[in-house]
Amino acid sequence: MSPSILLLILLTLASFAYMQGKRRAFSLSGPEVGSSRLHSRPGYYGMLTALWCVLPPLIVFAFWMAFSDSILIAMAMKALPTSLQELSADQTNLLVNNLRNLIAGHVAARDIDPILQQVAEQYIGMERISQIALGVVMLVTAVFSMSYVYRRIRPEMRARNHVERIVQISLVLCSTIAILTTIGIVLSVLFESIRFFQQVPLTDFLFGLKWSPQMAMRADQAGSSGSFGAIPVLAGTFMISGIALAVAVPIGLMSAIYLSEYASSRVRAWAKPIMEILAGVPTVVYGFFAALVVAPFIRDSGELFGLNVSSESALAAGLVMGVMIIPFVSSLSDDVINAVPQAMRDGSYGLGATKSETILRVIVPAALPGIVGGVLLAASRAIGETMIVVMAAGLSANLTANPLQAVTTVTVQIVTLLVGDQEFDSPKTLVAFALGLLLFIVTLILNVIALYVVRRYREEYE
Repeated sequence: MSPSILLLILLTLASFAYMQGKRRAFSLSGPEVGSSRLHSRPGYYGMLTALWCVLPPLIVFAFWMAFSDSILIAMAMKALPTSLQELSADQTNLLVNNLRNLIAGHVAARDIDPILQQVAEQYIGMERISQIALGVVMLVTAVFSMSYVYRRIRPEMRARNHVERIVQISLVLCSTIAILTTIGIVLSVLFESIRFFQQVPLTDFLFGLKWSPQMAMRADQAGSSGSFGAIPVLAGTFMISGIALAVAVPIGLMSAIYLSEYASSRVRAWAKPIMEILAGVPTVVYGFFAALVVAPFIRDSGELFGLNVSSESALAAGLVMGVMIIPFVSSLSDDVINAVPQAMRDGSYGLGATKSETILRVIVPAALPGIVGGVLLAASRAIGETMIVVMAAGLSANLTANPLQAVTTVTVQIVTLLVGDQEFDSPKTLVAFALGLLLFIVTLILNVIALYVVRRYREEYE
């Protein structure tokens, strides 16, 4: 029995439990007085019964999903010959990976080891048995939990309080999962970055002016130890993101002001959806447009003025990226501007202010926190973009302030360094985690500064 079918049966059983719990609450209240004897509404009794029908089986299902594969692999490995059970840790891990590939069908028929084939068949058989056992345990647990709560339903039972407590615990668990996930991501990047800094000094990484992470094959080659200065990569990231924001923020903000304050409802009805289509265009399409249209146009235009323009430039990538993030600024800004109370507009008009003065001195300051949030979202989107930079700005880590030259960004270098089979003991690979940690710190600092500015402005405004 597949997990999806199990969950479907469980939801059906939960619906049945809801109806039974609600029906029992009505029966206990008495027909002559309705539900006045009940502490909570009948729906809460049904909801409490349904929750107890669903939650315990889901806990069993979660444990099965988390530990079943490891248990089945350990049981299957015991069926191997004694000579294969006395391998080293690395050899055992390789054998387990081969077994997993064989179970998943990723091994060609001519490369199948007969012994592993037998173990894989045993694993598949045990997996089927475990799925059947899981289904039985989940259904028995659901029926038992539902029956337990159903028998305990009384008019004085505080069903609403129990339901709200369960919902509150669920919300806390979801928040905890999100927080732990964030901590896990940060720690995983941090530990690998520490390994990198044990081989390359932190000062060389933060203040180095040359980026050449390729390690030489021979010690007598130039730059055999590699160059891991992050400044050229970081400068390219800021340059392209700055160009993108210089395009997106004015256009997006002005578009939002026009759509919310000047445009008629008919114009707004078709203009806003068309503008938001830009957010749904795949980034590879923007990359093609930047590489085939924008970059050649900039190069040809520069040659008319005698400028030396590279075939791949930061200006081309920044312009196209700016067009891509316009909806992030315009849509959010439009929503927060529309959320400004109409009373503030009427008060400004009553004092004799014009429409433009009202927008500039009343509406925009009131909507500033939301506007800053939209700009931050657009900035994060620009900093994390990869495909447009690869196709329009290139891979050269040039330390230059000229937007007509080829540059690269942090995200592009991370992808480049981790492509293919890499050894995680080499500084060339570990530097990708250091770049990720640096990018995380930079974006965190930008967010903190923006929140500080908005909070200070709010205090002055209020």
